[in-house]
Amino acid sequence: MASGAGIGVGLVGYGLAGRLFHTPYIAAVDGLRIAAIVTSDQGRQAQARADHPAADVLATVDELLARADVEIVVVVTPNRWHAPIGIRALEAGRHVVVDKPIAMDVPEAEGLIEAAERSGRILSVYQNRRWDGDFQTLRSVVDQARLGAIDSLEARFERWGAVGGEWRELAEEAGGPHRDLGAHLVDQSLLLFGPARRVFAQMDRRRTDSLVDDATFVAIDHADGVHSRLWTSLIAVRTGPRMRLRGVGGEYVKDDLDVQEAQLLADLRPGDPGFGDEPPERWGHIYAADGSVETVPTVRGDYARFYELLLDAVGGRGERPVDPLDSLRGLRVLEAAERSARSGTVETVTEA
Repeated sequence: MASGAGIGVGLVGYGLAGRLFHTPYIAAVDGLRIAAIVTSDQGRQAQARADHPAADVLATVDELLARADVEIVVVVTPNRWHAPIGIRALEAGRHVVVDKPIAMDVPEAEGLIEAAERSGRILSVYQNRRWDGDFQTLRSVVDQARLGAIDSLEARFERWGAVGGEWRELAEEAGGPHRDLGAHLVDQSLLLFGPARRVFAQMDRRRTDSLVDDATFVAIDHADGVHSRLWTSLIAVRTGPRMRLRGVGGEYVKDDLDVQEAQLLADLRPGDPGFGDEPPERWGHIYAADGSVETVPTVRGDYARFYELLLDAVGGRGERPVDPLDSLRGLRVLEAAERSARSGTVETVTEA
């Protein structure tokens, strides 16, 4: 576990994402320490003090930016605040991490990236599911050409019920599973197969009185000829395979989600025995064209890797864990999908 010394990190926001998907991994990295947490909610202030007694709990961003011991600011707020707070922190000379999606829209994301370029500070986006065990495993299958030339990827984040948190159920906050969970699916597909050229989507509000599209399908034609078909849903009682990768020589099929989220909700933390390890009964399989079936052990999931790479980048020892231009490209795809769903047409995606 991390020691008490290290680069100070200030968190803005302490909802579910801040409490479960950021602070446990920051605390697990030697060389980083949680110096301060900003939240105006009294209940969350109490929770933050209980969880991180060595950190100062603050009410405003101004208080955070006034501190000399905070070098990295992590913005884990509702989506509308990602860019405004990120820009303020960059202009104050801090390195910045914003949660996904990078911003509310493409112009806002471009403004955030331009602010980072002016400041000379590091900006990265918390696309943590690049370090899902299932995605890391699938990526190795692609890299090793174990299925031959790739035809298509099917990928899903399907659940039953609310996406989590009141603001995540509001369209004006860019809430809903398309921007929340779909941001991960799009990021993973672009990372694997490169730029999107065309996008077609269907999006519906199926739950009674839903304020967001809660059942979405996005089809992407990549520049390299691979097709990605991506689903998010809040009305899935029985979920489909998490991933199905089809090549000319066979398929890799993985049914279950990465285990880290469930482990965090069960009060396990990075460094606990077995954290991030998936039991063999959940491993995926390669179904070869000759009829053989091979079990593929799932790589250990490790979101802490994001913060390890961030620490290296801040120290001048490597690249930032996620290039914000990747997240900008992903946002262009998310917006193209929304236009397609409204118009019923196929949308062309351009880089600028």
